[in-house]
Amino acid sequence: MNTFHVESTNGIVLALHHLSDCEAGSLPLVLLSHATGFHGRCWLPVAKRLEGRFDVWAHDHRGYGDSPVPDDWSVKWEEFGDDSLAVARHLTGHVRPGPLFAAGHSMGGATLVMAALRQPELFRGIVAFEPIIFPLSGFRPADLPPNPLAAATRKRRTTFPSLADAKANFASKPPMSAFRADALEAYVDHGFRTSPDGVTLKCNPEHEARTYETGGGHQTWDSLPSLRVPLWVVGSPEQQYQPSAIAPRIAEQVPGARFEVWEEVSHFGPMEDPDRFADYVADRATSTD
Repeated sequence: MNTFHVESTNGIVLALHHLSDCEAGSLPLVLLSHATGFHGRCWLPVAKRLEGRFDVWAHDHRGYGDSPVPDDWSVKWEEFGDDSLAVARHLTGHVRPGPLFAAGHSMGGATLVMAALRQPELFRGIVAFEPIIFPLSGFRPADLPPNPLAAATRKRRTTFPSLADAKANFASKPPMSAFRADALEAYVDHGFRTSPDGVTLKCNPEHEARTYETGGGHQTWDSLPSLRVPLWVVGSPEQQYQPSAIAPRIAEQVPGARFEVWEEVSHFGPMEDPDRFADYVADRATSTD
């Protein structure tokens, strides 16, 4: 597994991970885009399932994994979209010519849609698991309390004596207690760096919290009817005011898009059942050949 670097906007340099063992560009490209709080190598279990069929790549969005961002950067989701666009341009321009297939989870699904709205010729199709794309009004009441994920993130423990201790901690509580073991392992092994006290989370909790708080503020929703890239939206059973509730409506906004609900998973479905997600992506990618 090799890591490359791609420049995005504002001078940000992204880490781009080649998750397949094949020669770069020797198989059809699949680009994977991660959720808030995660990083590109969380996709390793999905990439393993796709081995031999696709050449799989994943990037760390700015501020996540090995892609740094200034501490004073004001979170703008459109610039996370810039990251996915920069990587798609790089892969189609330097690794394998022609459009690629892409799949994203949560924030990662939204960033791929943003990129495809700007340059649809780069994409053969997109699978998006509960993408964070909301109308600016009319979906959530104005008096809903602040995002609880942001509050929990700011309280998260960031340093552990070892990776084993970090894994035990996350495996003991939701949502990661529901992750398949190799998905949790990928999150921890590549989401921490060595520190004087043991290992420390690479992602600044404040950056992650601000990402949650601003997720409903980008204007992608209004552009959905103009998307001209095949789109498959997947969601977990509907919960009021949650990404699962908006997922089917996203598909309704995009001409020709399809929606499917997976009853047995939560918002973290791609980490709970990586094989199912990989097979779903492979089936759709093959159908667009």
